[in-house]
Amino acid sequence: MGVRECPAPLLLLSLLLLSLGLPVLGAPPRLICGSRVLERYILEAREAENATVGCAEGCSFSENITVPDTKVNFHAWKRMEVQQQAVEVWQGLALLSEAILQGQALLANSSQPSEALQLHVDKAVSGLRSLTSLLRALGAQKEAVPLPDAASSAAPLRTFTIDTLCKLFRIYSNFLRGKLTLYTGEACRRGDR
Repeated sequence: MGVRECPAPLLLLSLLLLSLGLPVLGAPPRLICGSRVLERYILEAREAENATVGCAEGCSFSENITVPDTKVNFHAWKRMEVQQQAVEVWQGLALLSEAILQGQALLANSSQPSEALQLHVDKAVSGLRSLTSLLRALGAQKEAVPLPDAASSAAPLRTFTIDTLCKLFRIYSNFLRGKLTLYTGEACRRGDR
């Protein structure tokens, strides 16, 4: 009699490690294609945004933070090459991750950071790490490498600065609901053909 394999604990361990943002060998590459996965991160971002809407004390930063512009021209987005979309998502994700980490540091250095605010920022850091891993598993990072002739024609990432935690979480939520959702939806459709 051979040893019987039990895939459920292995899957749970993979999901646990994936939620920590650690690369997992054998993780399902299409996990982000499940609507509930991305919806969970969007819900967390909205909860953080809603928690900071009326926040006055401890929610303003001592310095401005640069974030990606999350506006999407849907007509232009549909005409974009997949590589251009991937570059825009990766650059936006990287800048957003940097902004959240900067916000986390500024919040930690404030006089008395609220535990609730700190929890939302920590969740956002963890969520962005997980999303980065999920996009890597989807192969998005490979698509984001521009071709030599495309590099010269690629428009630089549009950015602006913000000065409050509420605005940071609004950008985070908008990025997930906009460009990230559009890109992953298309990438998942291409992978299903």
